[in-house]
Amino acid sequence: MESSSNIIDSRSEKNGGKKNHNKYRRDKPWDTADINHWEVSEWDENDGDALPGGRLLEESSFATLFPKYREKYLREVWPLVTRSLDRYKIACELNLVEGSMTVRTTRKTSDPYIILKARDLIKLLARSIPAPQALKILNDDYHCDILKIGGLVRNKERFVKRRQRLIGPDGATLKALELLTQCYILVQGNTVSVMGTHKGIKKVRTVVMECMKNIHPVYNIKRLMIMKELEKDPKLKDESWERFLPTFKKKNVQRRKPRQLIEEKQKMAAAVSSGATSFGEGSKGAGTKKKKSYTPFPPAQLPSKIDKQLDSGEYFLSERDRKSKKLVEKQIASKEKSEEKRKAREREFVHPSLLGEDSGDGARGKSVEGAGEKGGDASKVNVSATEDVERLANKFAKPGKKRKSEESKTEDEDASDFVAGLEKKKSKKEKKKKKEKR
Repeated sequence: MESSSNIIDSRSEKNGGKKNHNKYRRDKPWDTADINHWEVSEWDENDGDALPGGRLLEESSFATLFPKYREKYLREVWPLVTRSLDRYKIACELNLVEGSMTVRTTRKTSDPYIILKARDLIKLLARSIPAPQALKILNDDYHCDILKIGGLVRNKERFVKRRQRLIGPDGATLKALELLTQCYILVQGNTVSVMGTHKGIKKVRTVVMECMKNIHPVYNIKRLMIMKELEKDPKLKDESWERFLPTFKKKNVQRRKPRQLIEEKQKMAAAVSSGATSFGEGSKGAGTKKKKSYTPFPPAQLPSKIDKQLDSGEYFLSERDRKSKKLVEKQIASKEKSEEKRKAREREFVHPSLLGEDSGDGARGKSVEGAGEKGGDASKVNVSATEDVERLANKFAKPGKKRKSEESKTEDEDASDFVAGLEKKKSKKEKKKKKEKR
């Protein structure tokens, strides 16, 4: 251990206490500054691009399912897809029985990465992207991503609203996003399909995910527009752009529920009415509530159901006794209620003067009571009693047969008419009998 520590110390002393990281580095004359390491060069067999063994050792294949409504379109477009994949020596198959598309490598396939591009192609075709647009994915400049947004929002109605917010009125928001990111975007069902560069796809992903988190796409579109303008200025290439970009703070405003609004309106109406009555009566502060005195102690705990049972002694009874006790209480309550109803029905047939209460005809009742107290004529009381009897008789009589108090002259006329009618009927009957005898 001591010898090893001495070696480390001696090395550090030689280099002045610093490690030499360039000790094993060698010069690379072919690696010059004008070479772009991020450039993706196309696979060209004529340019000398070839596999080590001349061909792929194993066959690779990918398959994906497509929905039933997509079957008709795929049958029409499949010859075009087959011709495009034949140029890259990739075999493809459309299975209408299982509802699947399959791509696989062949012995002639030279490009090892083209099978992954073919896999992306059948995925895009299954997600309702038109075939001419989907075939662009076979180029090295294009990449794709399918964003799953179905499980980001629990409520179905809320999900539909946010998805529509991403599309915008007449697709305006989606078109603006396509222009700023240089990507092709298609919102279909529970997914968002994106085609373009890696940089553009990353921007689209952030906008889509934030839209599903209830952040409007317009804010991000405004940010992207400012960034696009700043890219044109070469002076700001190595500087931070945070001072130019807008920051939108989330304002969580607490909204009042409809129930609370209704309760507030009711309180306001009650306060206004109480204020009006207090003003009319001349009392001050009748509508205002009294402020409760502040106490640091919490309110007393309310007794529970078991506490109430312990106080009444019901807790120690058996279940059968409790039920019988409840039944007895219920019967007593029903008897009391029926007695009250019976008294209320009987009260209708008793004269208000006898009850000593003000009836519907309050003035008449009061006059009768006053006459009785002062020792007035009993005839007045009898008249009012007969009127009440007539009123009750009319109340319970059938419609059209109500009794009417008429003058004596009209009564005599009605009686004479009635007698004349009976005489006519008798004469008619007698004539009929004579005809029958003949």
